[in-house]
Amino acid sequence: MTVAALTAEIAEKLAALYQEMEAGYDQVAIKVGLSCQGCPDNCCDSYFLHHTYIEWAYLWRGLATLAPPLVDAVVERARICLDHYRGAMEAAAWPKKMCPLNRDGLCILYLYRPMICRCHGVAARLRRPDGKTLHFPGCFHCQELTAPPGPAAEMDRTSLLRRLARLEEEFLGGRLGLLPKMKMTLADMLVAGPPKLA
Repeated sequence: MTVAALTAEIAEKLAALYQEMEAGYDQVAIKVGLSCQGCPDNCCDSYFLHHTYIEWAYLWRGLATLAPPLVDAVVERARICLDHYRGAMEAAAWPKKMCPLNRDGLCILYLYRPMICRCHGVAARLRRPDGKTLHFPGCFHCQELTAPPGPAAEMDRTSLLRRLARLEEEFLGGRLGLLPKMKMTLADMLVAGPPKLA
């Protein structure tokens, strides 16, 4: 198995896409008055699943910028996180544990965080390939701000996710479709190490 390393070109394309995601998020957040400042909750303890190898590789590109002892500490926190997830699932409870990359309330790999970490919060919509549109109400604070008749604005994730899918295809090349479908928490990605492609 070989480690899947991102080329500089693909990494730059993903970084640019991430910037567009943040701009779209900010546009909707400003319109509805959503801010994380003073929020009693912290989305970093949410149970998020990630679905692309490219984001997994990009996360490890970010980890390579940290000192090895810090990476070791993060991976150890990720193992603890996975133990919590397993225990919660066995108890039929929804997992809730602070992300192993969160330190003193802040993400230590903020520039490398995956898409869902960037888009969670505001109300959003997504048009599936079958034409059906899915709506997401946003975090509890967003829902409070946009109580009935509903959100004043939604972030359209459709084109952003399509572009992410194209980048995933470019990254994986001929291996797309041959690899297992990815469905991992951030803690899973940390404990597993960089993605390895046959």
